Amino acid sequence: MIAESEGLDSVWVGDSLTAKPRLEPLLTLASLAPITQTIKLGTAILIPSLRAPIALAQSTGTLDLISNGRLILGVGAGGAFNQAQQQEWITAGISPRGRGKRLEETIQIVNGLLSRDFLDFDGTYYQFAKVGIGLTSFRITGVPVLFACHLGAKRPEQFDRAARLGNGFITISENPQGFAQIYSHVKTAAHLHNKDFSSMEKVMYMTINLNDDLEIAKKESDQFLKAYYGINMWSQLWGPWGPSKLTIQRIQEFSESGASTIIIRFASFDVEKQLAKFLKEIWPYFS
Repeated sequence: MIAESEGLDSVWVGDSLTAKPRLEPLLTLASLAPITQTIKLGTAILIPSLRAPIALAQSTGTLDLISNGRLILGVGAGGAFNQAQQQEWITAGISPRGRGKRLEETIQIVNGLLSRDFLDFDGTYYQFAKVGIGLTSFRITGVPVLFACHLGAKRPEQFDRAARLGNGFITISENPQGFAQIYSHVKTAAHLHNKDFSSMEKVMYMTINLNDDLEIAKKESDQFLKAYYGINMWSQLWGPWGPSKLTIQRIQEFSESGASTIIIRFASFDVEKQLAKFLKEIWPYFS
């Protein structure tokens, strides 16, 4: 696999049922587990609330075991800001209302089932007694869970959630200054919950397009994002587009803002070409 052979740290896959159809993320990562050895396997972003918690715990535990503890769960509450996303919840038979609380309960159930023989749970959305799935995670510390945080959501509970229930945070829609604000919010919440913030992952998910011609990069990225989301939302926060030196500079800025991990997504219809350019012109600065 190119990513592993080139020394990249991790590979990540997204999630959607019907709003943005794709391969199922956990099965996709499971297919990568036996043909890789060291690279971490992550979801960015999994929407746990669209799944039955006990079944998700079984899938998560299985994948963590067959990958020898390389799984990372980047999770979020999911959106409902356009018709396709709203229909996705309807199709799944789940109300989008309360999806933040449903996310919390789902992760609590997944973590609970993978860390003990039996679990009792009495939540708002899920209740059961003495349920066990017969497996635990590969790591004693469990599967790392990173919660999505966005300043634009204007929901302070997301920072508390990341600190209280997670092993860190991940954001997709911020500039370096916004990332620093999320960093500060989660750090404050971690201290309130007596959590070790220094050990938490702080992840920035960048969306870029590499092209020596700035206008071509802008045009293709705009087409890609509109095809993917229906609109080019967060257009001022994504990027950079254009020459590789701009991405090198932006990665450095995010690092200075506290990012411990950078995920790169290419807003392009030719991912292989973009990856080759990234590995040749950008990766040597950070490897």
